[in-house]
This record gives sequence, C-alpha cells and structure tokens, in this order.
Amino acid sequence: MIGLLLVVSGLVHLVVWAVLGGPWEGPVTWRKPILFGISGGLTSLSLGWAWSKLPWRRGDGWLAATVAWALLVEVAAIDLQCWRGVASHFNRGTPFDSWLYDAMGLLILWVTLIAIDLMIRFFRQRTDLAPDMLLAARAGLVLLVISCGLGIWVSVHGDMRMAAGLEPEKYGAAGVPKFPHGAVIHALQWLPLLAWGARWAGIAERRRVWLVAAATVGTTVIGCFALIQTLAGRSRFDIAPVSGVLLAAGMICLLVPAIVVAAAAARTVTSPR
Repeated sequence: MIGLLLVVSGLVHLVVWAVLGGPWEGPVTWRKPILFGISGGLTSLSLGWAWSKLPWRRGDGWLAATVAWALLVEVAAIDLQCWRGVASHFNRGTPFDSWLYDAMGLLILWVTLIAIDLMIRFFRQRTDLAPDMLLAARAGLVLLVISCGLGIWVSVHGDMRMAAGLEPEKYGAAGVPKFPHGAVIHALQWLPLLAWGARWAGIAERRRVWLVAAATVGTTVIGCFALIQTLAGRSRFDIAPVSGVLLAAGMICLLVPAIVVAAAAARTVTSPR
C-alpha cells in the first residue's frame, strides 16, 4: 500500500509540474518529488514481491514495515523541501535543513542494509521460483544493492565537495555521480518483468534463462558505462569512443531480449486458440 501511495505521489507531482511549470534540472525542481516518488514506490513494491518469495522468517513483518516507512518518510522529506522552495539534497543552510538531509541518509542506509540481507537470503535459501525468475530476482537485488552503495557514495562525495566550496552534484569537470546510481536501480523491476513476459509468451524455460541473463549483462554494462562516464568527468552525453562501445553493447543486450519477448507475445496474442 505504501508503494502504491508513493507512485501516486510521484504522478500527482507530475501533474503539479505540468500546471505550474519550472525547470526539470536543478537543486529545487519538481523533478525530485516526481522521480523519487515513482522510484521509491516501485522499489517498495518490488522488495515486497521479493520478500513474498522467501520462506518467512521471524521479524520479517517488522523489517518490511520499517523499509516501507523509511521510503515513505524519505520521499515525504523531499516533497516537503520542494514545496518549501529549498533544496532537499546537499542543503545545510539551516539546522533543520541539515538535520533533514542527514535523516534521509540514515533512512536510505537502513533500506540498503535490509536489501543486502534479502540479497544474501536469495542466494542461501530455497525458493519455488523458476530458474529464469530466480536469476532475475538475484540479479535485480545485487544491482539494487550496488545502486544503493553508489547513492551513499554520491552523498559522501557531495558533502566533501560542498565543504571544499565546490558544486556537490558534480565529479570532476562535468561528471554526474547520480548517473550510475540511477542506471541500475530498477533492475529488480524490469528483469522479473522480462522473465514473466517470456513465460507468458510461451518461451521455453532454457531460452528464458538466456534472455534474462542477456538483459542482466546489458544492465550491468550500461551501469559500467555510466560509472566510467562519471569517473572520467564527462557528462551523460559527452560519450567517448570506448565508452560508446560499452553503451552500444549494453543496449543490444537489453533490446534483443525485449524484442524476442515482444515478438513471442505478439504471436501468442494473434494465434488462433
């Protein structure tokens, strides 16, 4: 329920942005309530799905509730700062702003620790998932943990730059630290969705595993591309030849499975029963 509420909050702020206007980029923008609401909601929903596939453990109900509420409070803090007309991140202009920013960091650290626990359990405990869906869940959780780790690095690096009088949301000349963080954060949604779609389309299990594996490689390669761009001090679209090859390879590994599943699904829909 909290996941759905967060997604709705993001969509509501999308309407607000459409009505009131304003820039998309920048420290104070409607982009943050929109993206954090939708992203936080999808993350909450997918973590709930992952929990439902594991053998229930004592304390899971409490842990699941704390994760959902942590995401809700974080997004609510971001929304509050946006409506106040101040930056939600790297804002230490007043004691309240600084306290709120630190609280958001602690909440995400807690979500990261629980995601690590879920990831380990998916590798150690038995589930009734098919091999392709199990691979999607494991890969999605690994990439979510990596994304959370990168998000923590973004915050620490930004604070260090801000203390030095530099722009906190940059790395080097034009690198964007949040780029690799965002590139892989939603693998826990699209990889299981790909596995589900392939199964619904009637693709054999062995081929489904290969399709999910290819999409996992593609997601990982795109994440590496985003990280290389950032560490090289390049913006998202200032693509060097070597990193361009990585981007192309990652996109191919993602698009080919999607096209195969879409084609199989189209045949399933149009074939006579």
